[in-house]
Amino acid sequence: MRRKIVIPAILLIVVLAGAGVFASIEGSASKNSAAVPVSPPVPIVAGTVAQHDVPIYLTGVGTVIAYNTDIIRAQIQGQIVSINFTEGQRVHAGDLLAQIDPRPYQAQLDQEEATLDHDKAHLHNGQINLQRYSKLLEQNSIAREQVENQQAAVEEQNAQVKIDQALIEAAKVQLSYTRLTSPIDGMVGIRQIDVGNIISPSNTNGLVVVTQLDPISLIFTLPETDLSKIQQQQQKTNAPLTVLAYSQNNTIKLDQGTLGLVNNEIVQTTGSIQLKANFPNKSNRLWPGELVNVRLLVDTRHDGLTVPASVVQQGPQGPYAYVVKPDSTVELRPIKVAQVSDGQALIDSGLKANEQVVVDGQYKLQPGTLVTILHGQAAEEAAAQSALQAPIP
Repeated sequence: MRRKIVIPAILLIVVLAGAGVFASIEGSASKNSAAVPVSPPVPIVAGTVAQHDVPIYLTGVGTVIAYNTDIIRAQIQGQIVSINFTEGQRVHAGDLLAQIDPRPYQAQLDQEEATLDHDKAHLHNGQINLQRYSKLLEQNSIAREQVENQQAAVEEQNAQVKIDQALIEAAKVQLSYTRLTSPIDGMVGIRQIDVGNIISPSNTNGLVVVTQLDPISLIFTLPETDLSKIQQQQQKTNAPLTVLAYSQNNTIKLDQGTLGLVNNEIVQTTGSIQLKANFPNKSNRLWPGELVNVRLLVDTRHDGLTVPASVVQQGPQGPYAYVVKPDSTVELRPIKVAQVSDGQALIDSGLKANEQVVVDGQYKLQPGTLVTILHGQAAEEAAAQSALQAPIP
């Protein structure tokens, strides 16, 4: 009877102990599960891979030079009696810039003209005498030698009149040099001499410099390896290539012009070629001596793939981008970049049209990270915050 009672009691103890162990295991598992929370999605700004025609540029740095530059120098010596321009003024070809005292040169012209009148009178008198002598010779009333002498005298007087006329023309030229005029349309610079001073051809600085600003030219260099691309495009289009001038920070387009020439030799010391472009410069945004960034259009990539430049990241293995997968996780994708221009990167390989890529927020990501895409104002605020928090490379 005692054995029958002991056995059920032992079984009851075993059941209760098992239930306690199971409860302990379940509680422990529950605690461990609570200790590893699920990471929330990382907010990002995303963009789409676009497909369109993309211009291909060769980029370099150039210096703006004036299309024409003239130093206004005197060709005669004299005192400046008037200055007829304001520094920085726009002038046209033929405009009077300064006046040299014309009186000495006017007096010389008057003297030459008086001499011409005197010699013309002698010539006229000699011609009358020659006609009279010729009639007397026909009547055998005068010796032939006298007629011949008179003929020689008339010819000599006629030559003297021609000399006088040449001297008058020379005097007129000298008188015209008293007017210092602009030979081109342009802008005058800083005046180098004042009213009342004597100016002469020996004054190397002259009166002022006139610079033509529109059109204007640009000298820039490219690696000699680009020469074949330029020549191929010139043969292909049979027209001047387009050249764009940008500010030094590449944010402002200053003007659009055309390629004028490729210099006739390669600079051996630098392995570069020198090129010259011409711009209309109607807004005068290009200024002589200014350093600018230059883009030479050499081709157009049809159906090219582009993404915002911020999509492209640099890693130990080269450039890459984060691609947003359909399950809202990201994939690290190696890419090849052909060029970056105007905030857009042209992709050679690694991406497909219409794929979503991470534009901002990459520094929080790893392959497989779950993301949520921000839109509108939230995207703008995230981009601004990301710019402040992003690590400096």
